[in-house]
Amino acid sequence: MDDDSLIKSASSELAKVDRSAIEARITDAARLGIVALFAYWSLTMIAPFAIIIIWAVILAVALYPAFQALNTALGKRPRLAAIAITLASLAIIAGPLAAVVFSFAEGAQALFNRLNEGSVLVPTPAESVRGWPLVGERVYAAWSLAASNLEDALKRLEPSLLQVTSRALTKIAAIGLDLLSFVVSVIVAGFLFGPGARLAEIMQGLARRMASDRGVGFVRLATATIRNVARGVIGVAVLQALLGALVLRAFDAPFPGVIAFLILVLCIVQIGPILVLLPVVIWAWAGMEADAATLFTLLLAPLVVIDNVMKPVLVARGLSTPTIVILIGVLGGTLSHGLIGLFLGPIVLSVFYELLMVWMRADARVAETRPELDPAGKPERL
Repeated sequence: MDDDSLIKSASSELAKVDRSAIEARITDAARLGIVALFAYWSLTMIAPFAIIIIWAVILAVALYPAFQALNTALGKRPRLAAIAITLASLAIIAGPLAAVVFSFAEGAQALFNRLNEGSVLVPTPAESVRGWPLVGERVYAAWSLAASNLEDALKRLEPSLLQVTSRALTKIAAIGLDLLSFVVSVIVAGFLFGPGARLAEIMQGLARRMASDRGVGFVRLATATIRNVARGVIGVAVLQALLGALVLRAFDAPFPGVIAFLILVLCIVQIGPILVLLPVVIWAWAGMEADAATLFTLLLAPLVVIDNVMKPVLVARGLSTPTIVILIGVLGGTLSHGLIGLFLGPIVLSVFYELLMVWMRADARVAETRPELDPAGKPERL
């Protein structure tokens, strides 16, 4: 066989190899395209329920240890245990909400009755109000009008009041929809308790497929973070709200349900109860005797101490991630994504922190195994 024949034969073989490689790449691209299309299509169908599903998963993970304990106590009856956990969760949600609604209703009814009777008295403003920057004169004029003729003042402010009321009703409607979706999430979470072990195995298998054993570690880290945040943030906030409601009820403070609900919300979003407790303490010292006001203040003071002592301990319990990283994730996630960011924030930061530590440790190991250079720039013999 001459050289030309060899060249033609080699060229033919290379063309076949190139053609088969191109066909394989086209086939892989088509498969990836089909998978991506179905993934996108599935996400568009799930998107309207994404928040409900995420909340349901978070609640199922957080409450699964309680489900396991109750299931064991009931003699291995998972359905009964799931129903009990779901009903208890709904009661915990519905209880404070009912207290808030009734407190608002009582306050609004009392205000309307006093307005109808004409017994609402507005005190005369002090002359110092005029000195307030920018708005002093306007506030003083409106306040004086309300003090002398409240009915006329309400008529003049009716357009502004209607606008404010409309915005408030819009916000209340949005909050109502969020609460309704959360209630649905609690119910969906009840259906996840039974197959929880199998779902956990599926998630770990997927994580192992994506990142081997380290992926399983990240799934376990996310699970532990959810449970720690639930105990350290929401659990402590619920405890503070319950204790605050008991103290307020014992001393006949006005609107104890509303104040307790505000304490719960402020503690969950990491602001703390001091913004609510300080006006209440001022009210107590203004209207109570010194002994009663002192006892009232001393009973409310532990609410602030609980927030600063128990939360860091419970949040970081059993985790290698530093407490400051988790707390920053809790606060930043809440500010960025609302209440659901309370859990997503620390999970994302914890996983990123662990990835960063793995990368740094790997870089350190490479540096240790690399041969050192002598002053002349040549590697030393080991």
